[in-house]
Formats: sequence, structure tokens, C-alpha cells
Amino acid sequence: ASGETDVAIIGAGAAGIAAARRIAAANRRFVLLEASDRIGGRCVTDTATFGVPFDLGAHWIHRPDGSQLTGATQTTGFEIYTAPRGQTVRVGPRNARDSELETFIPSLVRARRAIVDAGRGRADGPAARVLPADLGDWRSTIEFVLGPFACGKDLASVSVVDLARVPERDNDAFCRQGYGALIAKLAAGLPVRLSTPVSRIGWDRSGVEVVTAKGQVRARSAIVTVSTNVLTSGKITFKPEIARRQLDAAAALSLGSYDHIAFDMPRNPMNLQRDDLVFEKSPGNRTAALLANVSGTSLQMVEVAGDFGRELSSKGEGAMIEFAREWIASLFGANAKNAIKRSYATRWNEDPFVLGAMSVAAPGSADARKILTEPFAGRVWLAGEALHETQWGTVNGAWESGQRTAEAALRQLGALKNPEEEKPAQRSRKRRR
Repeated sequence: ASGETDVAIIGAGAAGIAAARRIAAANRRFVLLEASDRIGGRCVTDTATFGVPFDLGAHWIHRPDGSQLTGATQTTGFEIYTAPRGQTVRVGPRNARDSELETFIPSLVRARRAIVDAGRGRADGPAARVLPADLGDWRSTIEFVLGPFACGKDLASVSVVDLARVPERDNDAFCRQGYGALIAKLAAGLPVRLSTPVSRIGWDRSGVEVVTAKGQVRARSAIVTVSTNVLTSGKITFKPEIARRQLDAAAALSLGSYDHIAFDMPRNPMNLQRDDLVFEKSPGNRTAALLANVSGTSLQMVEVAGDFGRELSSKGEGAMIEFAREWIASLFGANAKNAIKRSYATRWNEDPFVLGAMSVAAPGSADARKILTEPFAGRVWLAGEALHETQWGTVNGAWESGQRTAEAALRQLGALKNPEEEKPAQRSRKRRR
């Protein structure tokens, strides 16, 4: 129904939920509009397919120490536990020997360090170009780990400066009930209008008008949390039009490709540990990763990403499942493949309200995230993982972006003071002490 409010929030993913919680805490009115029939965006947990929590999108909780999200779980009853460190590496149908790991692991560390060192320079370019030349026959595996597996794109298509800004992810965690279930719990009590896609957003001096198939919303400001691919797709029209530099920035932050091919494999036929992460020594980019026995269940997730993952996804779920079955057989034998009971493959590139995985800056576009933070006429803000300079591609990054943007909207409404107005009061209190 049509109505008026203080803030219209478009998108009920992590950024939209965080923004709504912040505005609700300030006792301001808001509407939260979601195009799909569920909340969570790219972070959603399914329990029907396999009978256990299955994260269709985001699963890894990066940098949980000090995270506002994991801190909020203290009152939710959700179990957050540390992910195992390290990984298993397969060389064909066997585990890598110690001598092979003594080559692979230092080479991976050197490659990551080369990216960080290059990212400190002034010149931006493809991350693939700065890798050490002596990676030998581990190069393809290392490129997969640092590129498609980490961010959904091959390193040749990734800005080295943008990639270097991501902190080392060496203390990750998982949520036993599912990351998406945690996000849904944090949205409890928020009034969300589902199945309400927005077709038009217009603004003038008096406010913002948001047009949906179910009516119009008039607000004093708006927060738009759609993905960069949706933003550039033309699914939502803006009047006045978004500045060309911001549209170009969104295009330079197009989404990578990352999907889960999930199997139910009872009785642990691959003889792996809980949450074992498995890579293979691969001669090219037609490879994957395996997260085994997810949270101690019989759920296995084969991860396909980057250029090869996008190509595979375009062929349909059947082709994805067949690749994953044969890939498992090549590493663990035919008996493992025959032990598969149920299967399912996500296809995020085909989701009309997402159109991909996480945002990745193209070479030469490391400043694009900062450009997207600029509001339209001081009334419309963008938010989401794409706008976080160091935690892009993560739920944490989306959450923090949503909170920051909500505070900007609250300042515009006069519900919060500007930081420069707060500093004199702080200094005055210190003098009185």
C-alpha cells in the first residue's frame, strides 16, 4: 500500500536488515522492501532439501573476532565455532605428500604476499600479473585458491589493489544452524514487505518516491542495497538518472560467479573430517574445492567459481552435478561417487534479484567502491558488501555498510549529529574532568 515514512530501504539482505535495525533503534519510521519471497539476499539457509542446514550462499564467517554480527549471537542461541585451519590437498586419488605440501604452502604464502606488496604501490592492474614466476606446476591451484575460491573471479580480472586491501582470513568461523538462519534471526520483528520489487526511484527537494507494483512509498530518504549487477541491469530506473561516474563504478564492481554443488553422502565414504577443506593439484582452471561433512553432517559442498564456474552454471544444474560427481570420483574413487544420495546446485548468476556472487573490482578500478558511497542529492544512499573497502564480498562488510549508511540517513533526518558537531562537546567534557 502507498504511504509515507522517514526511510525507504530497498533490499532485505544483510545490509538492508542492518540498516532497518539501526533506524528502528533511533525510533524513526521505515519500510523494508524485498523483491524476492524471502529475506537474506545472498545469505540464506535451506533446511528442506537435505534435512540439515544448507547455506545456499554465504557460509564462511570471516574475521568473527569483534564482528558486530557474531557479537549479536550472544542472545540468539546460535552456535558459532572456529573453522579448522589449513586444508587437505589431493594429487589425483591420493593426499599430497609432505614434500609436495612443503612446496605448495610456501608458494601460496609467497603469492599472497606478492599481491599485498603490489597493492601498496600506486599502479593498479590484474592480480595475476604480480604472482611469482616460479610457482611451477602449483600455479593453477594457487590461482584458484586466491582468485575464484576467494572472490569468485579469475585473478586476471581482479584489481590487485582491491584484492590487497582484504585482510588475511586466518580465523574464520561457521554457524552450526546456518549463516542465513543467523541473519534471519537478526531480522526477527522487522516488518518486511516480501515479493515487492521496486521499479522506480525518484527524488527531489521534498523527498524520495519509491514505486512498486503494490503501491508507492514516499520517504524523506532512501537506502538502496541491491547488488551492483542489479543496479546496472536497468531493473530499477532512477529519476534523475544516476551520475555516469557512479554507474561506471558499479559496472567496474560486477559480481563474480560462485556456486555450491551439494551432495548428501552418508557414512563418510571419503573418510574426511568435519568441515575438511579440500583442494586438488590442478593443471588448469577446470577445478573446484570441497567442504566436507559440513558442521558434522553428511552434507558435502563442491564449490565452483570464476570463469569456469560461470561457464558450468550456464549449462544448467544437471551439468553442474555431473561435473561434481566425476570430480569427486577422480579424487576419491568411484565408490565415493556411488555413495551420493541427494544433490542440489545453486545458480546465483540466474537469480533475477541478485545476478551473481560477490562484487570484485576490475583492474584499474580500485577506487570504485569509494565512488559508490556518494549519496544522490543527499537523500539516496547505496549500501552493501560492494561499498566496504576491506570486507567486500562478505556478510560482515554488507552489515557494516548498512549500519553506516543508516547513520548517514539519520543525520540527514536530524536524528543524529554530524561527527564534527560531536567533537567540541567531547572536548568540553574532557576539560570539565
